[in-house]
Amino acid sequence: MKKLLFIALMAVTSFAWAAGNNGWPKDTAYTDVDNLPMVQRGARMFVNYCLGCHSAEYMRYNRLAEDLGIDPAVVERDLVFTDAKIGEPMTIAMTEDQATAYFGAPAPDLSVIARSRGVDWLYTYLRSFYVDSSRPLGWNNALFPNVSMPHVLWELQGTQTPVYETMVDEAGREHTKLVALELTTPGSLSEQEYDDTVRDLVAYLEYMGEPGILDRKKYGVWVLLYLALFTFLAW
Repeated sequence: MKKLLFIALMAVTSFAWAAGNNGWPKDTAYTDVDNLPMVQRGARMFVNYCLGCHSAEYMRYNRLAEDLGIDPAVVERDLVFTDAKIGEPMTIAMTEDQATAYFGAPAPDLSVIARSRGVDWLYTYLRSFYVDSSRPLGWNNALFPNVSMPHVLWELQGTQTPVYETMVDEAGREHTKLVALELTTPGSLSEQEYDDTVRDLVAYLEYMGEPGILDRKKYGVWVLLYLALFTFLAW
C-alpha cells in the first residue's frame, strides 16, 4: 500500500515538477514504444544521463532484458554502473538531503513521470533549456521556468540563449516575454540528432511508466478481433 501511495504521489507532484508549462508551446514527441531499437537507445541514455540523480525504484534492470530484448550480460556490463544485481530496482546512492543541498530540492523518481507529464511535455522540456546567469546553476527552462534541474544534456545539444520581445498588455504596461530560444554554441550533435536522441529517451520513459504496454498492445489486437467475432456470432 505504501508503494502504491508513493507512485500516486509521484504521479501528481514531486518537488518542482508540478509547475505548469507557463504557456510555452509543446512539440509532438512522435515516440514509438513498439520500436525496440528506439527504446533500447533510450534506456542507454537514461542510465548514462538520468540515473545518477533520478531513481526508478519501480523498474528492475532485468526488465531491460526480458521486455527489450537486450542480452542480460550486456545489461550487467553496459547498463548497471553500481554493485546492483540485474534483478534489483534502479535506485541511486544520492540521498534526498544530498540532492537538496546540491540542487535545492530532491530529484523525483522517474518511474511514472511519462504517465504524469506526458511524452510531449517531456520531449519539449528536454529541448527547452537555456543559459540564465541569474539561476543558481546557470540554467533555466522555457517550459518549466526556474526549475531546479540543470541541463545535463548540454554537451550534446549545445547552449541556447533566450530571445525576448517587448509586449504591451491591455492596461498599456510594457513587459518582456520569452518568445524563442537560439542555439548559440553547437553541441556534439546536430539539431536533428539531438531531437532524435531526446525522442529515444522519452520513448524509454514512456515504456518505463507502463512496462506491460508491449504485451498489452500485442494481445489487445487479438482481444478486439475476438470481441468482434463474438459480437457477430451473438447477433
